[in-house]
Amino acid sequence: MEDKLNQFFSENNFDFQEPHSGHLDRFERALNAQKIPRKTSWKWMSVAASIVLLVGFCLGVGHQKRQLDLADVSPKMEEVQTYFVSTIYQELKTLEENRSLDTEKIIENALEELEELEDVYATFVVELTKNGKQTRVISAMIKNYQQRLLVLENTLKQIENVKKINLEKNETYL
Repeated sequence: MEDKLNQFFSENNFDFQEPHSGHLDRFERALNAQKIPRKTSWKWMSVAASIVLLVGFCLGVGHQKRQLDLADVSPKMEEVQTYFVSTIYQELKTLEENRSLDTEKIIENALEELEELEDVYATFVVELTKNGKQTRVISAMIKNYQQRLLVLENTLKQIENVKKINLEKNETYL
């Protein structure tokens, strides 16, 4: 072990010389020039950031108005909305189960239509929140759900037609 230490010190060139005169004075001047209280500045900044976040959160919550939805109108409308949402969900699930190379374009077009209908529905939600429970807005929301279901049903019919055509082509080649 002692041989390895001696070998290490003999192979490496360490500087054992004394530093130049005045080195300690220069070092002390450099240390004294950097008297910046770092801990207090970070504490101050973290407290300020916390206050800003707290004030922003309080203002955001205070100005945020709860948006009404069809389910908020009445218990009957809640049932209607639940029916449409669950039916649309089932139809979308069926749509995804039938996704293939042949049906990809049809499904993508339907999803784009549904997205547009959802955007229109969002405007109805804003209008319902803004103007109260008006019958025309509620009726438009229900029609929007009906249109979404119609799009999904038509898409599923198109998919069935594509499947039939493909089946007939495959039977012809047997």
